[in-house]
This record gives sequence, C-alpha cells and structure tokens, in this order.
Amino acid sequence: MRAIRLLPTALAVLSLFGGTGALAQETGSLERVTVIGSRKSLPAASSTETLVPVDIYSMSKVTEGGGQFDLAQTLQYLSPSFNSTRQTGADGADLIDSAALRGLGSDQTLVLVNGKRRHTVALVNLFGARNRGTTGTDMNSLPLLAIDNVQVLRDGAAAQYGSDAIAGVINVQLKKKAGCEAVAGYGQYSKGDGKNYLASAYCGVKLGDGTLGITGEWQDRGRSNRADPDNPRTIGDTQVKNKTVYLNGELPVSGADKLYVTAGAQNRDASSAAWARNGDDDIPSRNSAAMYPNGFVPYINGKIEDRYLIVGWKSAFAGWDTDLSQTYGSNKLRYSISHTLNASIANKDLLAGGKGISATSFDAGGFGFSQATTNFDVSRFFPDLAGGSNIAFGAEYRREKYDIVAGEPGSYIDADGVGFGGNAGSQGFPGFQPSDATNRSRNSQAIYLDWEATLTPSLTLDAALRGEHYSDFGSTTTAKLAGSYKVGKDLLLRGAASTGFRAPSLQQLYFSSTFTDFISGRPLDVVLAPNGSKITNAAGVPALKQEKSKNLTLGFTVKPSNDTAITVDLYQINIRDRIVLSGRFDEDNYPALGAILQGLGVGQAQFFVNSVNTRTRGLDLTASSRNKLGDGQLSTFLALNVSRTTVTAIHAPTSLKGFEDVLLSERERLFIEQGGPRSKATLGFEYSRGAWTGEAKVVHFGSQTQGGFSDGVFLHYKPKTSMDLGLSWQATPALKLSVGGNNVFNVKPSRQNPDETDNGFYYDSVQFGLNGASYFARAYYRF
Repeated sequence: MRAIRLLPTALAVLSLFGGTGALAQETGSLERVTVIGSRKSLPAASSTETLVPVDIYSMSKVTEGGGQFDLAQTLQYLSPSFNSTRQTGADGADLIDSAALRGLGSDQTLVLVNGKRRHTVALVNLFGARNRGTTGTDMNSLPLLAIDNVQVLRDGAAAQYGSDAIAGVINVQLKKKAGCEAVAGYGQYSKGDGKNYLASAYCGVKLGDGTLGITGEWQDRGRSNRADPDNPRTIGDTQVKNKTVYLNGELPVSGADKLYVTAGAQNRDASSAAWARNGDDDIPSRNSAAMYPNGFVPYINGKIEDRYLIVGWKSAFAGWDTDLSQTYGSNKLRYSISHTLNASIANKDLLAGGKGISATSFDAGGFGFSQATTNFDVSRFFPDLAGGSNIAFGAEYRREKYDIVAGEPGSYIDADGVGFGGNAGSQGFPGFQPSDATNRSRNSQAIYLDWEATLTPSLTLDAALRGEHYSDFGSTTTAKLAGSYKVGKDLLLRGAASTGFRAPSLQQLYFSSTFTDFISGRPLDVVLAPNGSKITNAAGVPALKQEKSKNLTLGFTVKPSNDTAITVDLYQINIRDRIVLSGRFDEDNYPALGAILQGLGVGQAQFFVNSVNTRTRGLDLTASSRNKLGDGQLSTFLALNVSRTTVTAIHAPTSLKGFEDVLLSERERLFIEQGGPRSKATLGFEYSRGAWTGEAKVVHFGSQTQGGFSDGVFLHYKPKTSMDLGLSWQATPALKLSVGGNNVFNVKPSRQNPDETDNGFYYDSVQFGLNGASYFARAYYRF
C-alpha cells in the first residue's frame, strides 16, 4: 500500500464530485490516506504521481449534503468508470444493486474494505439488462456515514490482490476518528412516490491512544411505479428497509504493535414486483378465477443478512512491517413470494369440485455465501537500494462456502402431475426444489512478491508476481509491471502491463434452479444445470476454469499548478475464456442434446460455460481546478470514460460446435458488449461564499444498444444528459442544512416497444434508470 500525504491546496477537488487521482480535501486539512495500487509505506507528494490511475473520492460532503442515500448510487453519479443501475422486473437482481467498472461484469471488479477483501453476495444475476450471469459485491451494505473515502484503481491488479481484479479494484476506507456526527435525510421522486427516509449517526470514541468508530444507519425506501394507469404491473424501485451497524477502530498496544478491528452487520428487507398475471388471459394456466378474477402482481420478497469482520495485528520485526489479519464475510438471501398462488394446486382443487383456493404466500428457499480470508503481509523500505526500494511479500489462505436451501413444497410442486390444472410453483418466482439444494466449499492459497524502486529522481518502476492455487481447478500465476517517468516539473508519463485472472465463482459453479414448463401437454423440467451435473456432462460441457486477462494502460498526468490537474489514460483489457450463461437448449434447436434431455426427463437446459473472448478498449480523462471568483471560490471538475467491449471469439465445446448462435445469441452478446453506456461524463461546479455553497453537476450517458426478443430487432438508446442541483447552508459551525434535486429535468431513457425490452416496459433499466426527477433535503450535525 502507498501512504500519501496530500497538501490542502494540491489538486483540491470538490468533495461532491470527487476527484480522479486526487483526494478532495477540506480547506486547511492535512490527512494521511492509504491508497491502493502500491505497497510502498512511505508518504509521497501527490497521487498524480501514482504509477497507475487511482480515483479518490472523499465522502465528507456527499454524506453531509448529497442527494444519494446509498453508496452504489453515490458512485454512479461520481465516477464515470463506475456503473450501477437499479433493475426492475429482474427477480433477485432487483433486490441488490450490482456494480461494475469499465463496462465489464460485476464479478470482474474486486472490492476491498480497509484494504481487505470484501465478500461477494450469494445472488447470481440471471435477469435484467446488466451483469447477467455474474455475481458481485453489495456496495449498499456499507453505511455512507461510516466511510472516509473510496478509492478506485482503474487498472488490472490480480497480481497484487488476486482473483476478480480484472477491471480494477475499489477500496472503501472506513472512518476511525474521534467525534460524533449525525445525518437525517428525506427524498422522493417528483411523481410523489419512492419516498426515502435516512437516519444515520457516527461516533468515534477514544480508547487510550486509539479510536473506535461506531456507525448506525436506518433507511426506508418506498416502492416507485412508472407503469401506465391501465397497466397492472409495478415498474420502478424495489421497496427496501435497511438496518446497519458498523464498528471500525485501531488500538496501539505497545511500540509498533497495533490491534485493529472492523465489524459490520446489515439486515435488509426488500420487495420487488414480478410480472403481472392478467386475469382471464392467464386462466387457468397461471391463475385461479376464484382468487384473482382481475389478475394479480406477485411480489418477490427477500430477507438479506450481511455480516463482515476483520481482526488484525500490525507489528514490526527487524525493520520489517508485518500485518496479520483474519477476514470473514457472509451473505444470505431467503425468498418469500407473496400475493401469489400455485396454479396447479388451485385449479386441481377447482376441477375436483372445490373452490380453487391456494395459499397466497410461499417460502421459496434461498442461498448463502461465506468467505474466510487469512492474510500475512510483510514490507520494508530500503532507502539505499536502487535509489530507494520498497520490497513486500506475503501469503493468503481463503475458504469459501455456498449453499442453496429448498423452499416449501407448495412453492414448486405440480399438484396434478399432468399439466392441465395450471403451472406449477409459486407464480412470479418458483421455489428451489430439493434437487437444487447444495452445500459446496473450496479453498485457495496464494503467495506474492512486490518490488517498487525509484531508480532515478524521474523513473519509478514496480513489479509484482503472484501464484495462486485453487482446490477445484488448479493453479495460476499472474504478473504486473508498472512505471512512471517525470518529464520536467509538471508532466508525468505512466503505464502498466499485467496478466490477470478470475476464478469461477461458487455461485456459477453450483447454482441450480428448476421450474416446470408444459411441452405438448406434458410437464417437463427446465433446468439451469450446475457445472458437473449429469445434464452438463451429457452435453459435453467441460469443467469451468478461470478467466484469463491481459491489461495494458498508458497515460500521463499534468499539474500546471497546485489548483489544477489533468490526467489522461488509455487502456485495453483482453479476456480469454470468459464465463457466460448459455442460451436454452432443447430438442428443437439441438436434436441430439434434446434426446438426452428427454431421456433425463428434462425439456430444456442452460448452463455456465467458458465460451467467449472479449476485448475492451477505452479512455479515461479527468481535469480539475479551483479558483477565486468574486468573494467566493469556484471549483470545477470534469471526468470522462469512453469504452467499447467486443466479443472477439466464441469457443463452443466440441459437442456444441455449430450451435454457437444458441450458446451465445445476438441478444446475449449485446448484454456483454453494451451492458452499460459506451461513454459517461461528469461535469461539476461548486461555488462557495460564506456560509452558502451551491452545486451543479451535469452527467452525460452515452448511447447503448440492446437486443430485442424478435429476430433482427435492436433497441437503440440515445445519449442522455441529466443535471443535479444542490444548495447548502452552514447554519452554525455544527449544523448544515441542504436541499436539492437529482435529474431535475426529468430525463428518461429512449422509449421502446415493451414487447422487446427485457423488463417488458417501454422504459428499460439502462444508462441511469427510469424513475425521473427526484428531490431531497438533509440535515447534518457535528457534535
């Protein structure tokens, strides 16, 4: 890690908009922060001297007066490289906002907390317009008020941090300072729905020479609905209730010895609306006239429990700094489906002369994921070696577990067994069957070596090498070489080349879901088959293996003055054997496999497979300045990301040669290539004068194309630009009041044919969401 001391005037960027390669500081502050991307322990002059591009976003003003109430949406409107769009009509993907960097998948971004690996969620995204077939990290399980800064490393870093760091690394640095503060916030959409309440408090308590920070947060976000009055569906934000508590502290023990701890827990109750059942049109296959004569909207409810713990000991031995830590994280999601029915139960009863009544709610089961990581890191700076060298090495052991729990029988059974009574399973989301249940685990071991040397006053190089072994697929070795060269006083050239990898997640390896469909009047199972099952073995699908990547970055930074900075970085990321979710195979599109499936009693099947190569090319540009204007101060910030991902090859297993169009359809290819907008830019202005601060932020989202359900149909989303406005008043030295609006001009994505969109509505969850304008008010108080 590199510790960087930032002078208050150096590259100051308004905290509301963050800064790329610079930490937004409050005037007069001197703060020491830990920055990802290097393990050098001595302070440097400025983060514009980092060997690879690093964005550092201070959370202070965002927390005090920002218009977003969770971390994912905050970063969505700060970082052009970061994408997180709330989904609707996408089952479990509605409950957890996935996040990604540089247009790649959410599982190709590694998330750290205080420099330690953060666990992913148990959910694997199967529906929705973003991150299909991937899993990721729930950014919203971390309370905003607990966060000091967020660092985004925009470069491949698998050789430094291990699996998942293909697109980059996000490190969330938590507070551990003395003092107390509290925030109360309210927001809603201009339509009057989506009411959002927030109450949060932080208190840092001195313990001897150390500090323990405690944060509690409560959030209640209401459901929004953008469906037309005559449309029975509910299209909009998920209803969410969060209760979160986090502790973070460090306690000096003696000499160089320090004990540190981070502990957090969040319970989330979330509810999203499934597709509507339209009354007579769905009777008797999906409905019971006795229960819902006018149709109904099932609700997919999720109870999510997220836990996180870090315990570590820092010390020194013979001039070497050591860090021994144990990290544990777990994520559980249990589904209950309400306002629903099992049509096969209800209609069997009706055909038998009953009333056709079925239960209206079911326990549909769920899944869990846990991760335990042990790290031992050692580093030392040698001032006389190669002009000044930092040598670091270490080891890591990680154990992961994944399980699926079956739902109650009524959530999945076919009551009559012949398909005439109606569809089996709870409508909206059929429960997990006993055949889906699993309990799997694996472990990995890694060692690494990192050497950073300042060879001349102008030239700095860093080399890293990492070897890692997984119990389920074998070993991999990755390497990275980065360097920078100063050209004069103001210009720095920098670049990096690295190899990387991403291990297939346990969720991708073992997720299994079965539901019943009716083919020619016969009930047959449709299975998302786990790797290594009898179905994938019969289809000739090989065991999943790691994705491999090659990253190249080349750029420069310019700092003509202490108040102005510019960075430009080009990058290319090649990924080989990328894991994707296949299309659905059956006897119509693949007769040979169809016969095997029929013999196994299965009508259709899909599965995860290493089947594509991709190439991502892009440009990152940032510029920031701060100047006097009249009696006040004007800060300006511009950040731009332009990227393009292309599927360069499809590798079908031998048994599936000739069926590449089923393995990866045009529609699924576009989800990979354009899961996010091809460009994104943020232009921010902040003017401060006395106790008043005004803010304006313009966010531009580039074009995006998705595939429709019909052959040859493409959904083109035009570039869109939104504006956020805010006004803050420092009423007293301790009290700040803020009001403002997000997307104040009520911009929405391009209107489409709802029969072709992924969510079945004419506004899909692309680029920036579909809810329109919103307004907020906040009160911040420092004790």
